[in-house]
Amino acid sequence: MMRNDFLVRLRAGVPQTGIWQNLPGAAAAEIAAAAGFEWVLLDQEHAPRSLDALVAGQTAARLHGAHPIVRTGGHDPHEIGRMLDAGFQTLLVPMVETGEQAAALARACDFAPAGVRGVSSQTRAGSWGTDQAYLREARTEICLIAQIESVGGARDAERIFTTPGIDAVFIGAADLAATMGHLGQPGHPDVTRTITDLIALAHHHGMPLGTLVKGAEAGQSSFDAGFRFVGVGTDTAILAHAQRALRAQFPPHHAKG
Repeated sequence: MMRNDFLVRLRAGVPQTGIWQNLPGAAAAEIAAAAGFEWVLLDQEHAPRSLDALVAGQTAARLHGAHPIVRTGGHDPHEIGRMLDAGFQTLLVPMVETGEQAAALARACDFAPAGVRGVSSQTRAGSWGTDQAYLREARTEICLIAQIESVGGARDAERIFTTPGIDAVFIGAADLAATMGHLGQPGHPDVTRTITDLIALAHHHGMPLGTLVKGAEAGQSSFDAGFRFVGVGTDTAILAHAQRALRAQFPPHHAKG
């Protein structure tokens, strides 16, 4: 069974820099991986892809040594099982607000009797039935990341941090700001204070944290603040910014009637 290098580095405290993928094509994931990012996240919440497209992105990322992460569209155990069967070893689940939700997600990643995941080794993850140890060892290579991005999640953070089966927590500043009444202001002092408190609590419980920011300066500040894995941009925003900047170097041209 393939080793989860992202999980190994996470537990060792090694900083990992990644890119958020909104573009559905496999080429976008391959370009990010070829650039040297340690992880590439394929977003299934705001940029839904077919399962085939997710697998293509996963394969493209691994081609250049980047670890593919998928953010699920929600908490559906069936969807989580399909992502695991498709070969994803690291899942980020959005909007986790309670310890009970965190525990349910952990059960969705494990076979009975510890969990509720449907049993099959005749899958991509199980090497189509050729991996005799898969059913016994699968959970040891799965990294489950709970995303805290609301006032409710922040309030119940300690129980989320201490839930068995949660391997890391991702702080979503944009949605957290919105639930605090500061829509579009993830840098608001109230939001910053809440995140600072979450970092301290995570450190106390030995819980690795991740987040998403824009650019190198914010990325380095996040690592300095104690985050273990940081997304330093989204492919769509990077592409749009680069194209606008390039276009701005030339005068506008207007077709003559």
